[in-house]
Amino acid sequence: MEKSGYGRDGIYRSLRPPVDFPKEPNLSMLSFLLRNVSCYPDKPALIDADSGETLNFSQLKSTVIKLSHGFLNLGINKSDRVLIFAPNSIHFPLCFFAITAIGAIATTANPNYPVNELSKQLNDSNPKFAVTVPELFDKVKDFNIPLISLGPKRNQRGFNTDTAVLLYSSGTTGLSKGVVLTHGNFIASSLMVTKDQELAGDIHRAKVQMGNALVSMAKFDFEMFLRNVEKYRATHLWVVPPVVLAMAKQNVVDKFNLSSLKQIGSGAAPLGKELMEECAKKFPQAVVMQGYGLTETCAIISMESPAFGVRHTGSAGLLAPCIEAQIVSTENPKRLPPKQLGEIWVRGPNMMQGYFNNPKATKQTIDEKSWIAPAELEGLLVSHPEILDAVTIPYPDDEAGEVPVAYLVRSPNSSLTKEIFQKFIAKQVAPLKWLWKVTSISSFPKSIPGKSLRRELKAKLRPKM
Repeated sequence: MEKSGYGRDGIYRSLRPPVDFPKEPNLSMLSFLLRNVSCYPDKPALIDADSGETLNFSQLKSTVIKLSHGFLNLGINKSDRVLIFAPNSIHFPLCFFAITAIGAIATTANPNYPVNELSKQLNDSNPKFAVTVPELFDKVKDFNIPLISLGPKRNQRGFNTDTAVLLYSSGTTGLSKGVVLTHGNFIASSLMVTKDQELAGDIHRAKVQMGNALVSMAKFDFEMFLRNVEKYRATHLWVVPPVVLAMAKQNVVDKFNLSSLKQIGSGAAPLGKELMEECAKKFPQAVVMQGYGLTETCAIISMESPAFGVRHTGSAGLLAPCIEAQIVSTENPKRLPPKQLGEIWVRGPNMMQGYFNNPKATKQTIDEKSWIAPAELEGLLVSHPEILDAVTIPYPDDEAGEVPVAYLVRSPNSSLTKEIFQKFIAKQVAPLKWLWKVTSISSFPKSIPGKSLRRELKAKLRPKM
């Protein structure tokens, strides 16, 4: 099993060459990302596709310094939390970098969140200030959080082990929780990607540290997206499966010159083999690939790399450099041998420090040996007083890759309908987290310890979907 990375101790280890992580304990994420700015000061760093505004790397650095001085002038200090509640734009990464540069913690919220979900996140993170835009003011005005104005003052530094960002997990596998990520986590995640691809000089999302530009759009519009790829000669994309589907099937794609594309990467949900192959035929000059990660792993666990051996179209690739994984039984904490169905547990230098203000959830997710296991959506489902038990299983979907389907055991006297339950879920989470289907069932097959046997449940229920 040497080619799989599987060891005699039952742990899978990345076959990719190890990454040499920086040894400086005081290295912040911003210092790492901008340490080579002098090599390409006039190259575009940030491009706002909506306004046409562009910042080169020299301007990026000076603007972030000015913003960080302004945050300090407001009394924002190390470990304070600052909410960025705004659409995607050229200003988003500027604020993000400036907040982390002074040792404060950036926390973000989806601008499409309903007030109810935003309230839960703000109550948990308790930000000192909020950065927002006028069109979102009505959503935050009642939370008594001061909005930002900027001014000059001295700087403070963030360090490798300091918390840099507080990102709230999507909640597709459980209740949304604040994920604590350090400067070192981001540096590790960045190096894991760049070690594999070693790109230079391309317009490529999330490759600022290599001298590449990032193009932003405030809202996604497919035709505008295609127009911007053509306009800015984008070479690398990271998108979600519905975008890959549209690129493969919609005729409007033929109106644009997309020959600059070298890589189309997909994440956030599984991308089927057939769709990958169809997209690859549409863009023969580009590599269509996908990766797998969690908010808790700073976005990366595995990814495909065409330069690294044989590809298996439809898979999420090999473990990223320095990542370890094990497959554990869903019925007991037993490590499984190869080719067995189970739950993936991972660990590595990019893993989160824990959940903010939630030691119980942290303990449930990270074990004593630093293995991280995915959380479960059932915690939200069984919070309804008329639900005795719940199981979610993935169901293939042409657009999303997979969607969650819930099976519920209701209490004996329950009058709960599927429609009411879906509204119950919809009130608590953003639209991207809604259940695709809800079905009542009398009971679930369970193991002796009482855990739901998902494998048996999937085999039993999927033919009926």
